[in-house]
Amino acid sequence: MLRNGPSQRSPNAFELDDVVLVRGGRRILDRVTAQLPRGAATAVVGPSGSGKTTLLRLLNRFEDPDEGVVRFDGADARDLDVLQLRCRVGLLAQRPVMLAATVADEVRVGAPDLAEARVAQLLSRAGLPGFSPDRETADLSGGEMQRLALARALALDPDVLLLDEPTSALDADAAAAVDEVIISLVEAGLTAVVVSHDLHRLLDVTTHTIVLESGRVVEQGPPAEVRYLHSQRGGSR
Repeated sequence: MLRNGPSQRSPNAFELDDVVLVRGGRRILDRVTAQLPRGAATAVVGPSGSGKTTLLRLLNRFEDPDEGVVRFDGADARDLDVLQLRCRVGLLAQRPVMLAATVADEVRVGAPDLAEARVAQLLSRAGLPGFSPDRETADLSGGEMQRLALARALALDPDVLLLDEPTSALDADAAAAVDEVIISLVEAGLTAVVVSHDLHRLLDVTTHTIVLESGRVVEQGPPAEVRYLHSQRGGSR
């Protein structure tokens, strides 16, 4: 799969066109049409069960739509090699699974030739400065596993990072560190898509918002213009 040249690139990393996903006879996503701008951080918000995590899974083909099209770089995602797509589009799950015995080996899961210095750099970037690369992953807390999974994703140097509730298991300081990582990555040109219930953080981290309710897009645009985001933040104070 070749990357598009500059003249061919869509202004959007992803475009969803009339997407339907049905599971168990129920429409999880219902005629979703949305654009996720390239080189920006997009928040996907909405009530529990509205389809937010499912939308993330579509973006790197853990699911394919029953109807409609998901486009990446202007191409139908179903026409792209799935392994190459997932190297370019990393997913940080809400409850990440550790795949290796030690921290260093976990960071190297998709990039086995990483030097020790690069492993240390990625750990620091993910909010784990000074973390022992020899530590066993079985001994890590949930928050440490989440940040280690972020370092593992960054090791592949992705174009897009999908984050499902990335700060849900973290204390305030660790969550702020992850926010800074997201901001710095976007400033460097990466595209981020963030699902979160922590609406107080999203205005500082993201520049575009998609609101899902019952599997449908009800609003999308800059956070300052999205009524749902502000009404929910105001009500939660």
